[in-house]
Amino acid sequence: MKKAGVIFLILLGFVLLFDKLLMPLYISQGSVKVVPDVTKMDYDDAAQKLRWAGFEAIKSYHVRYLSNVDSNIVISQTPQAGMEVKPGRNVYIVVNRREKPNVPMPELVGRPEFDARQAAARMDIVLNSVQVSTVNKPEEDGRVLSQSIPPQTMVKSGTSASIMVGRYEAPIAGAKKIALPNVLGMSLAQAKQVITDAGLEIGKVTTEYSVLLVPNTVIKQKPAVGSFIATDQPIELTVVTAE
Repeated sequence: MKKAGVIFLILLGFVLLFDKLLMPLYISQGSVKVVPDVTKMDYDDAAQKLRWAGFEAIKSYHVRYLSNVDSNIVISQTPQAGMEVKPGRNVYIVVNRREKPNVPMPELVGRPEFDARQAAARMDIVLNSVQVSTVNKPEEDGRVLSQSIPPQTMVKSGTSASIMVGRYEAPIAGAKKIALPNVLGMSLAQAKQVITDAGLEIGKVTTEYSVLLVPNTVIKQKPAVGSFIATDQPIELTVVTAE
């Protein structure tokens, strides 16, 4: 009886060892797969290759929009190629979008200059020109007075724009000067009318090419909006041209 009991215990030990240790180890050996390399492949080809390997492709777009890489080409992948992971796992692949998307121009007028710059940067809009205009209201000091592209205008990511920022300067008593009106965004004819009605003179008018803005729209003025100028000082304007 003792011998039979010992044999039973030994067999039971083998069963437990096989069930609890050897079998899980055997199963685990086949429960991982190596992630294939799909970088530099077209998205459709990459997704098919991942499916054949037992993975699911999830697409996302690159935010830098690489101009020298064709659209829909895989730039990177997560997990990276060569990693051992569970089968069926999602593989996130980043593809290039060559064309930059259109975004709405944010409302910048009234914001402090720093906030305006941050808002433009979040939309990938470049403020390449920040002009300063004298204001006689302390609350306008450091705030955006005007912007070259009207709010909600659809522009491409990376578009350049300009803003006018107020700098407070108390008016000098007895000075015979006039505050330059804001004509940005007006047609050239409207701007000329507003300037002459204010008792000021029109100076040189130059053009600047743009496919986004309406032709003949005033986008720059010199001196800046709100500047106090003599009545005989000419006002220079820059307007949009489509040619």
